[in-house]
Amino acid sequence: MSRTLLLTTAAAVLLPLSAHARAPDGPADPLPEVVVTATRLPAIVQDTPGARVIDREAIDRRGAVFAADILADVPGLSVVRSGAFGGVAQVRMRGAGPGKTLVLVDGAPVNDPAEVNGAFDFGGFDLADIERIEVLSGPQSSLWGSDAIGGVIAFTTRETDGVALDLEAGSFDSRRGRLAVGSVGANRALGAWVSHVATDGVSAADARDGNAERDGLTSTTVGAKGRYAVSPALSVDGSLRWTDAEVDLDGYPAPAFVLADTPDRQASEQWSGFGRLHLSAFGVEHQFSLSAHDLTRETASDFPTLFDASRRAWRWQAAGAARGVDFVLGAEREDTEGRLSTGLTGELGTTSAFATARVEPLARLSLTGALRRDATDDFGARTTGRLSAAYDAGAGVILSAAWGTGFKAPSISQAVCDYCFAPPPWPELVPETAEGFEAAIGWRAADRRLEGRATLYRLKVEDQISYVAGRYVNIAETATDGVELEGRARLAGGFDLTLAYAWTDARDETTGARLLRVPEHAGSATLGWSGERLSAAVTVRAEGDQDDSDGFAPVVRDGFVVANLTGSWTLTEQVTLTARLENLTDEAHQQVFGYGEPGRSAYVGLRLRY
Repeated sequence: MSRTLLLTTAAAVLLPLSAHARAPDGPADPLPEVVVTATRLPAIVQDTPGARVIDREAIDRRGAVFAADILADVPGLSVVRSGAFGGVAQVRMRGAGPGKTLVLVDGAPVNDPAEVNGAFDFGGFDLADIERIEVLSGPQSSLWGSDAIGGVIAFTTRETDGVALDLEAGSFDSRRGRLAVGSVGANRALGAWVSHVATDGVSAADARDGNAERDGLTSTTVGAKGRYAVSPALSVDGSLRWTDAEVDLDGYPAPAFVLADTPDRQASEQWSGFGRLHLSAFGVEHQFSLSAHDLTRETASDFPTLFDASRRAWRWQAAGAARGVDFVLGAEREDTEGRLSTGLTGELGTTSAFATARVEPLARLSLTGALRRDATDDFGARTTGRLSAAYDAGAGVILSAAWGTGFKAPSISQAVCDYCFAPPPWPELVPETAEGFEAAIGWRAADRRLEGRATLYRLKVEDQISYVAGRYVNIAETATDGVELEGRARLAGGFDLTLAYAWTDARDETTGARLLRVPEHAGSATLGWSGERLSAAVTVRAEGDQDDSDGFAPVVRDGFVVANLTGSWTLTEQVTLTARLENLTDEAHQQVFGYGEPGRSAYVGLRLRY
């Protein structure tokens, strides 16, 4: 079987199924783990530096409710969360600032055009309807254009066959539920779901400082997904996802302007979706798609804000193989617009063309290259590229490396100089640019019971946009050097162990200071056990000290170690009981300085499948 055929088959299987599905103590899945969406061209994870896949089994085992709960376990990702249960959560990937990670839901870009940096808020992103998460670290602008300097995080929603009901309740008067119905066949699928999360929460401002007011969250997500094959050569698919959320916040009230309990509240409504036509003609698979994302975000506080933003992306993509070369090429047009709280409005647009190809000049060597040209309406044009190689050295050893460039156009807020208090004229902004290199060595035992990978990387960002003296300017240059270690072992007696560690040296090259909210050391370990009907897993996550801010001055946020325990008991093929204990040792800790995190808490649930 050729490598191309293997990848195609694995991708087709992995989309509807878990990448790690197996019997409790049976043989490992013979198919390699494949990343599909984030790389455009399907690629084996072991061959792709910086690539990780989190499947539904891993989400359930971790007991993750929101995206921020599980992304913090990925080496090289630091989650910046201003309060649990819906507090704003943004990701810094390999030290790159918020807004430099592109987020996709079913292939539709969903970064917030009205946010200052164009960053996505993971805080209230419910994982109930998510089948898999693909993480691709390092500059990926050659694949996805602006916003992908740090990397790409792609979420894929589930297909449901039958009826699924999930219920859970626990500490802080938390309630969570999901109902999904659908039908799946070889040539068609149609399903819909609704999920709801409600909790009284904990104080967003750390209760240890005398803040006792609970800050709750209420969130509802409704979605639908379908596909239909008219013929072997023609098919359509699409999805819609709508979320309405309200979350309590804390702020910096006068006259002390210190983080404390306040009645602040934020309401948001957003929807995203796509429609896509697949056409097979002349040996090439064509895709024509339209994706859309709309967001309204209103904050009630002493300084109320209201933001409206929308994004539309039209894409043509063609994939095929010719003379031993697998390729994907295409063109895109993306338009974003936003209405900001100060009354300013802005529109940005980009027209792009891209191509990526993979060739195997030798039986054990794979080479991949990507090139993209983005022409922005307001900030000129940029060409970005990426080269990667993977070599099978034998005995289960895989050597891989990649080099890539990236860029990020100014956000709408930066382009219109929102909240600028310096007198005009303001300096003309130019896009931020990046260059990254990484090398990895991976190993997998012949029986696939042991595997690991070590990655060494460097990421440099130039012309970083900062808010200085009442205006936005290109001033900062940042660099990150890092090491990422990860491994998995299938042990005797139904046990398995997953380890991850990251050393991240992220600094401002202009001043020499460490970048804020990027811990130098972070890691996690998960020990799982699966029996005939019972399964359990304990996850321990640790972060070292990190440079932070109290809103006005630099501080140091202390490191912490937290442990979580999850378990399930399968009563019948249709009924499963679940339980999870969070923060087993009742560790008093902060993800971001000043913001509280929950103490020890417990939750029980029920899963029904028909």
